[in-house]
Parts: sequence; structure tokens; C-alpha cells
Amino acid sequence: MSSQKIIESHRSNAEIYTEESICKEKAHDLLTKFSLPKGLIPMKDVTEVGHNPLTGFVWVRRKKKTNHFFSMISRQVTYDCEVTAFVEDRRLRNITGVKSKELLIWVTVSDICVVGDGDKITFSTPTGLSRSFPFSAFETNDKIDVSM
Repeated sequence: MSSQKIIESHRSNAEIYTEESICKEKAHDLLTKFSLPKGLIPMKDVTEVGHNPLTGFVWVRRKKKTNHFFSMISRQVTYDCEVTAFVEDRRLRNITGVKSKELLIWVTVSDICVVGDGDKITFSTPTGLSRSFPFSAFETNDKIDVSM
């Protein structure tokens, strides 16, 4: 099922925001509420943010695909026009629309989880491979390249 169809199936009972500055504020509030870093999802050119509190489903729609460079960990991440996930305390699961560049290949990110005392955050792939980084690397937005 495409992310657009998944979003449509979770729209009823959802809190939906469409103004870019409000989207940014609400997304940061949501990430903070679930003990996730505020810079985890860049909020440039966002057209819609939604959260269905009954199912935990969240989505971010943006005008175009965005590349983001997390300088603290020297990693490039790409975010599709639609990013979806299920949010719960200290975790995003069943993520769609996020890929990280590892060496020369793009790897799909399917799960993000804050581990331990909250000083590390682990990113997992659908194949079960994972990598952990400092939580602080995702607290702020670094360089965004929207030339896609």
C-alpha cells in the first residue's frame, strides 16, 4: 500500500496541521512528547503534519524530497515527500520514506529507538541491521540540501 493510501486510512480522528510554521512547532512538540530528538526530521518545505493519537500513526508531507546532512555523525539522510511512521514512547516504527547513506549505498530506515538512559539512538533496517549514534547528534537541524 502506498504511503498516500496509508495516510488517508489514518486521517479520521487525526490532528492535521498545514501551515509550515505550525507544522514545525507541532512536529517538535510531538517528538518531545515521545522523548525523541527534535532534529530527527527536518521541517523545511513541509506542507502537512498529521498524528492520529488512537493508532499512533504520524506523517509529514513536504513539497519535494529533501537531503539532510547530520554533521555530528557525518551522515547524509534523504526524506521522501511523504514520511510515515507509528510513534510510541522513545520509538518510531514501520517508518517509510527515510534512507541513510552508508558508504556508497542508500539504506532504508525502518525503526528508530532511543536506548539506555536516552544518550543513544538506534536506527534499524528492514533486514535487522542497526547502528547507534549519540542522541545529541539529532537535537538540531544542520545542513539541508533541497536540490532534488
